[in-house]
Amino acid sequence: MKWKNNFREGKKLILSTCPKSGKPNANIVVCLGFIDNKLLVADCQIKTTIKNLKENPRICVVSGYFRLLGRVRIYSSGKYFDICVKKNKGYKVKHAILISVKEVFDLEKVKKIL
Repeated sequence: MKWKNNFREGKKLILSTCPKSGKPNANIVVCLGFIDNKLLVADCQIKTTIKNLKENPRICVVSGYFRLLGRVRIYSSGKYFDICVKKNKGYKVKHAILISVKEVFDLEKVKKIL
């Protein structure tokens, strides 16, 4: 799928989160690609993003002209955390963020594609 190329390993992504208070937050991170049909991102320094996701597990991710909506699970150990540590040598990984994609929107064509 063309949209998945925008979310492959090494691509810069914009993660947008929002806590229950409603104050939005956005960060740029480097994608670790798809693992088990879910998008993987490492938390090395995104404290507010993690705080927001613990309150509200819904996330919006933008790369290129594609926006995806999903739900996250946060890991501080185990398979996904170990992958993040391996792929982020030189950085202290605090959490692995695993994103289940629920919807994909093509921003250029202005239409939902998944």
